[in-house]
Amino acid sequence: MKTKVQAVNFDMTEKLQEFVEKRVAKLERFYAEIIDAEIVLTLEKPEQANNKKARITLAIKGPDLFSEKQANSFEEAVVEACEALERQLEKHKERK
Repeated sequence: MKTKVQAVNFDMTEKLQEFVEKRVAKLERFYAEIIDAEIVLTLEKPEQANNKKARITLAIKGPDLFSEKQANSFEEAVVEACEALERQLEKHKERK
């Protein structure tokens, strides 16, 4: 699986990028045929709480899967988005 991580409105640390890539790579345990993953991390209004958004799009055979979550930290948003995608991948496998 190819992984592309993009940061919008902030400079991403290497530690955050590694966390995101490792967490998204775990999705392959649920569905081995993921072609690639695109992750966009966005910092909304810096002065507000709950302003960090993670949007993950998975390219698979058939329709792409997508999840977007917002939280107080990027790590929390990524974990929530991945959990939502895990549920979507389980449903996708059941339909096959």
